[in-house]
Parts: sequence; structure tokens; C-alpha cells
Amino acid sequence: MCGIVCYIGSKEATPILIEGLKRLEYRGYDSAGIAVHDGKNVHLVKTKGRISDLEIKISNLQIRGNMGIGHTRWATHGEPTDINAHPHTDEDGNVFVVHNGIIENYSILKRRLEKEGIRFRTDTDTEVLAHLISYYFDGDLIEAVRRALADVEGTFGIAVIHRESPGRIILARRGSPIVIGIGNGEHFAASDVNAMIRYTANVVPLEDNELAVVTRDDFNIMTIQAAKIVNRSITTVDWKAEEAELNGFPHYMLKEIYEQPEAVNNAMRGRIDPAEAVPKLGGIEPVWDDLKRCKNFIIVGCGTSYHAGYVGRYIFERLTDLDVDVELASEFRYRKLNFPSNTFVLALSQSGETADTLAAIREARRKGAKLLGIVNVVGSSIARETDAGVYNHAGPEIGVASTKNFTSQLVVLTLLALLIGRHHNLSYTEGAEAIRELKALPGKIKEMLFQANHIQAIAEKYYRCNNWLFIGRKFNYPIALEGALKLKEVSYIHAEGYAAGEMKHGPIALINPEMPTVAIVPQDDMHEKMINNIQEIKSRKGPVIAISTLGDREVKKIADDVIEIPRTLDYLYPILTVIPCQLLAYYCAVLLGRDVDKPRNLAKSVTVE
Repeated sequence: MCGIVCYIGSKEATPILIEGLKRLEYRGYDSAGIAVHDGKNVHLVKTKGRISDLEIKISNLQIRGNMGIGHTRWATHGEPTDINAHPHTDEDGNVFVVHNGIIENYSILKRRLEKEGIRFRTDTDTEVLAHLISYYFDGDLIEAVRRALADVEGTFGIAVIHRESPGRIILARRGSPIVIGIGNGEHFAASDVNAMIRYTANVVPLEDNELAVVTRDDFNIMTIQAAKIVNRSITTVDWKAEEAELNGFPHYMLKEIYEQPEAVNNAMRGRIDPAEAVPKLGGIEPVWDDLKRCKNFIIVGCGTSYHAGYVGRYIFERLTDLDVDVELASEFRYRKLNFPSNTFVLALSQSGETADTLAAIREARRKGAKLLGIVNVVGSSIARETDAGVYNHAGPEIGVASTKNFTSQLVVLTLLALLIGRHHNLSYTEGAEAIRELKALPGKIKEMLFQANHIQAIAEKYYRCNNWLFIGRKFNYPIALEGALKLKEVSYIHAEGYAAGEMKHGPIALINPEMPTVAIVPQDDMHEKMINNIQEIKSRKGPVIAISTLGDREVKKIADDVIEIPRTLDYLYPILTVIPCQLLAYYCAVLLGRDVDKPRNLAKSVTVE
């Protein structure tokens, strides 16, 4: 859960590394550092804190060089301190390593190296790598890295430079992403394409157990174990650098909330055929014959992606004849899995690199399931390891709290369910209605965004409350979970999401005048039951913020505050009801002075278990 960036070419490396680290800061931001090779020596600068702290430290130094590596950290082993920041070195200051992942056997390796007289300076697992590479180095850096990694158990994405080996950077990967950026007379590498998108859109991802040697003019990929040369084609990323800029917004989270009409539209672009009322999903074609015969479908994801999958289960049950389950990816592989024949497992992940989700689909494959993926990042691990899938095309999402990726996931899930449903028992009329309402969603989201000032005023009324509840039923129960998660993530307010019918089984004991409840109550077939739940809360003097369908007078009579949403189909309401939840969380966080885009203890892409 850290960010790596590398550069080798003819330009000064330091400003490129700093810019790349800023673009990766959402992956980790408790410490940062760079190591720059000037052809003779390596200049190392690192510090606790943000990239801005590193910039201040560098401004007082003269660091020149056309090759370097950088790192921004989210701590796993060792507290965030100057000494524990990356890059890490060997005792003599020859080897410099940045690392994302966890070395599981580092204690064993550390004891072995200490017996050889090697002294350790940090509390990190990464320092073991630097000492191991130095231990094996006899002039051949590639071989030293290969031998060191052969001793390692765990996950890694690494970049290595050596004082005596100018002109090349060694990269390697097992479980943590590393992508090479292809330039003209220069090359880049990073754990995320966002770090180098300003300079190149042409990338080559490393796969697990691969090593790459990168120079200013070339790169070569080989297997770590056998040093067998690997040929891989270049992929072009469809993002533009300006998409990752703030463009006048105070925070990425708010910008990405406002990008949702476009993100939803992009998720549908070229995929809807109104004439046949059947979506076109080219990425599903490799498994389409099996998918048409599928009876058992399992959706896995973590955090916000899990909540999207939870909504997806209701959508699939509504539109298809499949038996559908949704599972937390972090728990999935620890269960005893017994799949019926022709079971499909669908993985949801924005980055396509989520460690728990990757582990889940690998276990599912071992047990005989076929794999699908819905991811946002082209060429990511989940995209490569699944049998087929669909890209979100939501564009880069920088804010740690996912917003536009969630709604685009819901759109893609709906398209997939509609495609399968139309080959089951779903009628043309129902298919045409779904497509018509899907196409109307971007406009309806824009309508809701015009209410931002109203939602901000509601946040101003309640942001000092220390505890919140979010309740919903059926399609909107997962939105209650997601709304509570968003509030917790960015404002640090304690919040819980509940199925509204569960209130009387315990949570209603918490209701008091200081505890607001966000009730998600659109005019669907759960409307009357939700009204009853609101009445139960109001009778106990609990304040209610209702998210309801435009013109619902019944809700207006009983709720303290109302946020209205346009009317749509029952299974599409979650794409609308989540928007007020996102904005409430955002405005509460701003009012409390939180660092909205970089909430404490969190990182965007969770690449460690």
C-alpha cells in the first residue's frame, strides 16, 4: 500500500520523481524519499510526513542526476519515522531499494544476516532486501536481485539501483504492481500509471515473478527464477493527464463526485443497443457460451466494491435467473468452497490490484470456478488473471474514498445482468425500459448535484454529532452500508449501516436526539415499510435525514430534513441514492477540518493482506 516511481533518461530525475510521488500520495502518505544517481554517487533524501515535507528538505540540497527511484509509504512494519522511510540501503550505501508489499520471512532472513555481521538500522522488512542484494552482489546486479528474491517469502513490487551500476534500474514484482512507462530516450516505472501519465500513455505491466532491467533506451523482462526472457506488447492507457488534476475543485473527492454523470455515461458508451434492448459487452465474449448456461454466480470485493457487489446481487436476482451470492473477498478464501459445475466468480476492484480480491479469485480458480472481472485500470492484475471482464472507463480516481468508481461499477453490473437476463426470461419491453432509464441517469445525477448547497446545509446542522445511523431496505440496504462507510472514512465520525428491518432487533436502543439517522426511502416496493421504520425512530426523538423520491409528501411530513432524488426504476435507485450520502460525508469532513483526500490510516489501493 505504497507508491513507487522511477525515472531514467536525459532529464533531471528529481522533479519527475517528486511529481510522480505527488500523484501517488493517495497510496500512502506517512513518509517519503528519493534516491538519485548522478553517474558516480547516489543522493538519498527521505523524511517522515507528506511529499511537501520531502520537497522542503530537498530544496536546501543540490541533487542532480538523470536516474532515480522514489517512494511514498503507508506503514506496515515499523512506525513512520525518517529512518524507516524508503529508500532503504545496505550498510555501505551502495544498494538502494524501494518496496511495496510484505516480506513475510524477514525475521528469519534478518537473523541469518545478523549472524554474518550485518547490522540493521530500521524496523522495516524492506531493509532485509537491501542487505540481501548487497550480500549477493559480485558485480552483477541482476543476479544479485534474483538470488535475493529467491530467499524471500511474501509479496513485493521493488525498484533497485546500485552506486556501482549506473544507467539501469532493476524492477521486480510478486503480488504488488509495477508498470514500465515507455518514452523516447527515457523510461519510467511506477506502481500506478497515474504517476507517469503526464509523460507517456504507453505502458508495459510486469506480471508476478518477473524482473525487468530498464535503461534510458530499452527495457528487458525476464522471469525471476530462470532468467527466461519474456516478450510483452505495449498497452496504451486511455487516461489523459488533465483527468488527474483538480481543475478548480478544492478536493479530488468533490471533483470525482461531480464527474459521476460522465463516469456513468462512459460505463455505457458503445455498450447499449436500444433496437435489440440488449447490451454489448465485448469483454464477455470469450466466456459467453458458458455464461449463458451458468446457474451459480458469486460476486467478491472489498470495501466500497463489496457494497457495489451487494447491490449487484439484488440487480442480478431482479433481471436474471441466476443464484447469486456476494462475498467479502478478504474472507472468501478462508471458507470451505464447493462450487457447482459452471460457477462464475466476478471480482470487483477499482485498481485491479486489491490483494484480498486477487487471492479470492486465485482460490476460486483452484476450485474450478470461471472468473470475471470488473476493474477500472487497464492491464491490471485482475484484468489479466480473469477469463473475461469489463472495464469501467471511469478515469483516474485519486481520492481515497471511492465515489465515481462505485456508481460506474453499478452501471456495469446492471449491463451485465441485463445482458444475461435478456438471454433468460427478461422481455424486450423490460430490457428497453432498463436501457431507457440507464441512458437518463447522467442527467438525473446532474439534477441531484444542483442540490449540493442544500446537502451542505444539512451537514452543517449535524456534523458535530458523534454517531450516525444509515438505514435502507433491499436495493438500498447496501447504500446504507456505503453511506456509513463514506462518513467514517473521511470525517472519522462513527456511523453504522443497517437493514432497516433490523432496527427493532437491537440498534433502535441507540436512538436519541443527538443521533441522526439517514433513511434511504425511495418510492419502491419497500416504501411503506421504510415509512414505518422512520416513524419508529421519530417516536424516540431521533432526527431523520430522508433521501426520498421527488414529490414524496409522506416523507416530508415526518422527516426533519429531506434530500430529493429523481424517479427511476427500483433497481437503479442506488445509483442516485448514493450521491447524497457521498456529499454528506464530504461536507461533514470539510466542516471538521479533515484531510478529505488523504484520510488518516487509509490508502487507496490495498495491495497487502
